[in-house]
Amino acid sequence: METSKMNYVFLSLIICFVFLTHQSAVAQENQKPTDSVKVYTIENCVNQFSADKTVETKVGYQYWFADKDFLDGRTLKMSVVAPNEATHAPHKHIEDEFFFVLEGTAKFYLDGESISVGPYTSLYCPSMQMHGISNAGETQLKYLVIKKYQKN
Repeated sequence: METSKMNYVFLSLIICFVFLTHQSAVAQENQKPTDSVKVYTIENCVNQFSADKTVETKVGYQYWFADKDFLDGRTLKMSVVAPNEATHAPHKHIEDEFFFVLEGTAKFYLDGESISVGPYTSLYCPSMQMHGISNAGETQLKYLVIKKYQKN
């Protein structure tokens, strides 16, 4: 990967991780003394992409930088989708989420409307609104998914 692409990927991840963790200090301050407290170390706070830890999908793969067990349901995932494919059909769910396009051309669907966008574009999916993202190009689509799952 070119140095400039690596730089924007890492910058994108930093921005997304700041978004994900901006309330963690407040949450830790409000924890009851009897709650178990997760200890964060340099080893578990750094997650560098590793091809052998990807999860295959029917149209590409996913890589979890932060799964829902890492920090109270907040997640950061990279999805990679083959040309002219989609991971799944438009859908809706209780959680809202953001997509951040890293590479390729994404077609974003939101409540009956669609738009095609390129790299460095964020897309917001409000709670309970039909949404979807697909690859509208001839190259791989890479995007980040930022979401907080509801507690069980």
